[in-house]
Amino acid sequence: MTRKYFGTDGIRGEVGEAPITPDFMLKLGWAAGRVLVNRFSGPNLILIGKDTRISGYMFESALQAGLINAGVDVGLLGPMPTPGIAYLTRTFQAQAGIVISASHNHYADNGVKFFSSNGTKLPDDIEELIEAQLEQPMVTAERLGKARRIEDAAGRYVEFCKGTMPWGFSLQGLQIVVDCANGATYHIAPSVFSELGAKVIPLATEPNGTNINRSCGSTKPEALKERVQELGADLGIAFDGDGDRLIMVDHRGETVDGDELLYVIAAYQHQYGGGCEGVVGTLMSNLGLELALEELGIGFTRAKVGDRYVIETMRQKGWTLGGESSGHIICSNVTTTGDGIISALQVLMALSTIGAPLHDVKKGMGKTPQTMINVRMRSKAAFEHNKEIDAAVASVESRLAGKGRVLLRPSGTEPVVRVMVEGQDKQQVKELAQELAAVVESILG
Repeated sequence: MTRKYFGTDGIRGEVGEAPITPDFMLKLGWAAGRVLVNRFSGPNLILIGKDTRISGYMFESALQAGLINAGVDVGLLGPMPTPGIAYLTRTFQAQAGIVISASHNHYADNGVKFFSSNGTKLPDDIEELIEAQLEQPMVTAERLGKARRIEDAAGRYVEFCKGTMPWGFSLQGLQIVVDCANGATYHIAPSVFSELGAKVIPLATEPNGTNINRSCGSTKPEALKERVQELGADLGIAFDGDGDRLIMVDHRGETVDGDELLYVIAAYQHQYGGGCEGVVGTLMSNLGLELALEELGIGFTRAKVGDRYVIETMRQKGWTLGGESSGHIICSNVTTTGDGIISALQVLMALSTIGAPLHDVKKGMGKTPQTMINVRMRSKAAFEHNKEIDAAVASVESRLAGKGRVLLRPSGTEPVVRVMVEGQDKQQVKELAQELAAVVESILG
């Protein structure tokens, strides 16, 4: 676990720096409490939730102590999906919600995300105030806060998810394999789908603190594919460790990624849901999504990678649907942030209304061949403005002859550069991506 910084997903680790410690979390809780108390309307309350990483217990206690020392009352949610914490922050009209999670990363990583009182990411200026407060000496408030555990947090969120579906909606007759990545959805997602009538086969729902995302979940759906085919299930659903990403598997065992799921939802809204003016993707979104939406007369624009940028662009455009290839999908007509369970329900409603299986509906979007390779790097500084890398990119672009794209992007949560090449010829795309990745690795690895 590594040093903290405010990135697009909140405070996270950055390679090569000092580890996150309970002392820092104590100070962070105090700093956040000092800045956030009475800044937003509502009670003097901040909620804390976490995923299933073993370090979450330690950090939860440290954050709780810091907040109490700043005079803030604390509501403890326990293991809870990130979007569930956003929802409960709104429900309780809390000053803020804090998520202890490192999303799809290894269990040894951990970090913190903040939600504002309305269930959205904290504004940049508030994050900067918290960072500035961290530099001040910690003093004890005249009135200490109190902590209480919110026992019905999971049940409240289950009912919220079910309530986003039309009255009478049923999944009766569907057999669904649900992979919870041994993460924060393990005690929630199976209940949502089974209570709506589906026969649910749970997978990776036994977290032990160290098995989160291990050979399971949205980043590693191989076990899900095998289980779907073995059982002859209708489809499979996979979440990441904190439940804000969704990947699906159709009845043939084929992976259906975030781009294809966005297409399914948009196509349904276009035909049956009152229309879809446009969809916000990212620089990583497959060109096939753009072309398929264009054919339906649906607008499409690209934002920088990161849900914060997708949501900002959605607001600017006045659109309600956006997301990333990774499966982070935002349906702002339903909720305020990316939510794997809500997104899955939107897809299932589309399939039910259209009356066709996922395998058939996804065919409306033809994916352009795309290869992405993660290259580990020593530091982001070495990547920026590197003439050798720029020359290698220019060479690849020239060989694509205007019929493809090249993108190099440092990850926001891992010490890697994502090297992506997209074009018309699958073999050429693969070879060019490997060639470019080798150059990047020789310089940065």
